[in-house]
Amino acid sequence: MFPLPMFTPEQVARVCENLEETGDMERLGRFLWSLPAAVPGSAGELLNRHESVMRARALVAFHGGNFEALYQILQSHRFTRESHAKLQDLWLDAHYREAERLRGRPLGPVEKYRIRKKFPLPRTIWDGEQKTHCFKERTRSLLREWYLQDPYPNPSRKRHLAQATGLTPTQVGNWFKNRRQRDRAASAKNRLQQDSCLHPSGSSPECSSEHNTHLQGSSPHRPGSPGENSDCSSGTGPRGPGPPPQTYPSAATASLSREERLHLPSEMDAKTRAFEASGGKRTAARTCT
Repeated sequence: MFPLPMFTPEQVARVCENLEETGDMERLGRFLWSLPAAVPGSAGELLNRHESVMRARALVAFHGGNFEALYQILQSHRFTRESHAKLQDLWLDAHYREAERLRGRPLGPVEKYRIRKKFPLPRTIWDGEQKTHCFKERTRSLLREWYLQDPYPNPSRKRHLAQATGLTPTQVGNWFKNRRQRDRAASAKNRLQQDSCLHPSGSSPECSSEHNTHLQGSSPHRPGSPGENSDCSSGTGPRGPGPPPQTYPSAATASLSREERLHLPSEMDAKTRAFEASGGKRTAARTCT
């Protein structure tokens, strides 16, 4: 344990920050263990309540798999906004790892979403502003405004946007790339729908039904249908071309069999034929009138 006169709170905080940047969690853990205990009213309490020291303890607890200690640290101290992003990642990653340990497999996007809903960020590491797609709403609004002006920002503009939003230039570039891809996909979908309407043989049932209705409404009448080119529809109209008039058997011979008609006398046969000819014409005339 280091004697207190050797390190001031500012010096201890600086050592913690340097070890945090290097990622040497083992040395950082040993250094924190050497600090005096946080006895109420003592100098050790003031030292251990410094934000850099608290953040270092949270990192060591996370990397050591001591998630309960991590949750207790994050919920017991109100951190400044500069520390929120890193501590929020620790909070979520710890809950993800606990769930993966219980299920014995990696989590999918839907399962991670449910974890975030079940274990919301504590207000000690969150300013209360809702996040969407890991970016805050005001950050996304600013990116959308710049996107409308220039969908292809140059590196200088990306750095400027990164400073304005608190993101990295890589995050800004990825956001613009994803937005361009979504816009291209939406444009392609709209073009496909328009093409389907222009060509009813496509896959659009709505456009196909409209096209078929139009064809049915404009189709001409079938030839020979009632009401057109019918001789019987008008008593004064000229007779148009059509099938020859149909003749019918006479009443005198309708009841006779073929054998009986063959044995008729020649005179009766001639009269029958004359009657059939005149009767057939009259019958055809009656059917038209």
